[in-house]
Amino acid sequence: MASRFQPRRRPDRFSPARFAPRPAKAPPAKVQPSRPALPPAAVVDAILRYHDVSVDQGGERTLLRLSDRRLREPEVAAALGAEGQRAARVAILWNERESEIIRVLESFEDRAAA
Repeated sequence: MASRFQPRRRPDRFSPARFAPRPAKAPPAKVQPSRPALPPAAVVDAILRYHDVSVDQGGERTLLRLSDRRLREPEVAAALGAEGQRAARVAILWNERESEIIRVLESFEDRAAA
């Protein structure tokens, strides 16, 4: 069976120059949820130095935080300064094996109000 001969297409028929370029649509703006600022390094440092509450989480992980009694001590209050109320809401998940911070957690409500 013989194939049919098809003539070559003219370059001007399907040339991109024939079509008007469309303006690119901007992607819809994603609304970023507002996140609170991370706790200052002074708060994290004070919790690591002065923590008195250690809760074993398993897998050689421990949750460290400051108790209300410890927050009222002069040494801790001096280290925290104005961030004392915020330090009451912060806890640190600590890896015992690697001796490093896994995650810094902060609650939104105050423990004293609960």
